[in-house]
Amino acid sequence: MSVGYYHGLCNRYRGRAVEIRTRDGRSHRGIIQRVDNRNVYVRPIGRGGGLGGFGYGFFGGYGRYRPGFGYGIALGAIGTLALLPFFFW
Repeated sequence: MSVGYYHGLCNRYRGRAVEIRTRDGRSHRGIIQRVDNRNVYVRPIGRGGGLGGFGYGFFGGYGRYRPGFGYGIALGAIGTLALLPFFFW
């Protein structure tokens, strides 16, 4: 899939809980906060189910954590994007 495809998909699901798997096999769960031309910013969902914790991908290497924006994942690194069901919480 192209970067443009994932840009549109991330914009459509902004504010929703998602799981993003990158091409190198890493998995990131969180809520999409913001999307720009190069990155999608995700607020992590902690392993305990709480929001805003130091959950999946906090030290993922795709960008530094920015309070209010989450951490950035390069759109070109996304392999798959899946919505998480509501009962995940």
